Amino acid sequence: MAEKILIIDDDVDTLKLVGMMLQKQGYKIIASSNGEQGLKQAEAENPDLILLDVMLPEMDGYEVAKRLRANEMTANTPILMFTAKTQLDDKVTGFEAGADDYLTKPTHPTELNAHVKALLARSSKDKISTSELPAERPSTIIGIISPRGGQGVTTVAVNLGDALRLSTKRDVIVAELRPGMGTLGPDLGEANPCALTELLSTDLADISREIIQDKLFSLPSGLRLLFGSIQSKDGLIENASELMEALVNRMSFLTSYLVLDLGAGLRPMIQKLIPACDFLLVLVEPVMNSVVYSKALLSDLAELAGNQQNIHAIVVNRIRSDTQLTMSQMEEILGHTPLIAITPAPEIVFTAARMKTTAIAASPDSLTKQQFTKLAESILSLEKHKN
Repeated sequence: MAEKILIIDDDVDTLKLVGMMLQKQGYKIIASSNGEQGLKQAEAENPDLILLDVMLPEMDGYEVAKRLRANEMTANTPILMFTAKTQLDDKVTGFEAGADDYLTKPTHPTELNAHVKALLARSSKDKISTSELPAERPSTIIGIISPRGGQGVTTVAVNLGDALRLSTKRDVIVAELRPGMGTLGPDLGEANPCALTELLSTDLADISREIIQDKLFSLPSGLRLLFGSIQSKDGLIENASELMEALVNRMSFLTSYLVLDLGAGLRPMIQKLIPACDFLLVLVEPVMNSVVYSKALLSDLAELAGNQQNIHAIVVNRIRSDTQLTMSQMEEILGHTPLIAITPAPEIVFTAARMKTTAIAASPDSLTKQQFTKLAESILSLEKHKN
């Protein structure tokens, strides 16, 4: 199979000329005229090599190189900087941004082909030397969301995460993706949680797995947590959707299961994360208005995710009441069969907060523990059938 080369250059003549030169050598060529398009094609096409111009509109080649290196899918793809810039400082900047080689315009076809062959040969050797290593696999991502605030998304997320850890004996991360609206940190002993804010305030290229690891809070049980801040002003970070996507992508390679506390409603940042979720759990309260709102949310999620097979409703009773709808009534309105109903347990939740732990850890013999264990087992069963 012909090796695939992506050329990112805004000069049409260069695209045509270089493309023809390389096609004659038997390579398959993909062309892009700007950085944003090039990044998307790099992820979609998985090229064997990227030929990257420096002087691009809106986003220069240095920034493109940094973003390519920050993306797990293109982190090791060879990059050949191809530019009219000839100063030593320009070359140093290119290498610092992540380029593997540097070639100045104009160049002779023989020189270009030699550089391309050398990079591809080097990349091929690296692939052979690592072929016996197990392939990295991203985690199973479970997003939890509600149509309105105050419906217990965080409580469900952290207890489901702990139940998955107990059921699988594998690593689990629960991430509270709500800048400025976090509640989990103070409940678990972190008075001023700022991990999420700090990560979303950094440069995209600097969000590495190692940095994320350092920001995670670990419970004695081994469950790891990423806290959202409690500073209202941090809600402005909601515009950092690209950073949030990168954060979730990196975290997915740090654990077996990643549980996302998506909060309430389909904020723009959250909409970007929906397609990345393997399963989406929508919380429903057993009262008419809540069921109606949840039905609308289920419909919107199905549209964003592209299907509704992996979207499930969970009934969460926060208050004991004789006026609640029955499961059959909710199923008829929702058009979904809820996976489970979580019954009210305010005393257990209060005890868990006082003990700085999860509800199921605070009361291991309770009905709450049984219900979250059943929910975790339902997710594992769905995962098995999906695979």
